[in-house]
Amino acid sequence: QVQLQESGPGLVKPSQTLSLTCTVSGGSITTSYYYWSWIRQSPGKGLEWMGAISYEGNNYYSPSLKSRTSISRDTSKNQFSLQLSSVTPEDTAVYYCAADRGLRVTAAEYSYWGQGTQVTVSS
Repeated sequence: QVQLQESGPGLVKPSQTLSLTCTVSGGSITTSYYYWSWIRQSPGKGLEWMGAISYEGNNYYSPSLKSRTSISRDTSKNQFSLQLSSVTPEDTAVYYCAADRGLRVTAAEYSYWGQGTQVTVSS
């Protein structure tokens, strides 16, 4: 059973870069056909798929966030990470890492989820 755990700062100042890491256990991030995603949920809004990195290390991003988003991985640590630049208070959300076999751009379709981590953007 794949398990995911997010980690990172809970408070980020406006204009700075938000950085989160997802540590994976129970499976390898290089397992064929698996995609590893970041998803967020802002207050009063639905789940938003932000982007993914594939088992081969290829990136896929939501068009609305592509200019500010970078997802990378460290295979030696079985981790993948999110960087979101130039944040504003509108980026305040619970951030989740998630995974499934196959790329899904609809957040709710993912089978494996981390518990989520609250990130607040405020000065």
